[in-house]
Amino acid sequence: MSSSTPFLICISNDGYQASLETRKVYQEIPDPDAEAEGLVRVIDESGEDYLFPKSMFLPLELSGEASAALLKAS
Repeated sequence: MSSSTPFLICISNDGYQASLETRKVYQEIPDPDAEAEGLVRVIDESGEDYLFPKSMFLPLELSGEASAALLKAS
């Protein structure tokens, strides 16, 4: 069972060390316009949502229970 809320894991923070941590899970905010440009919108370390290159992340497939736990923790 996969999550209906997308989560991504950061695999690179080159150029964004203050905003992103590698190996950390981030919540993706749907943004079709950004996706068309090869970008993803995530809630970064500041607690705000920003655009980053999609190549800096990999998608995570989570169970509904794991997804709910992550959402509750944030």
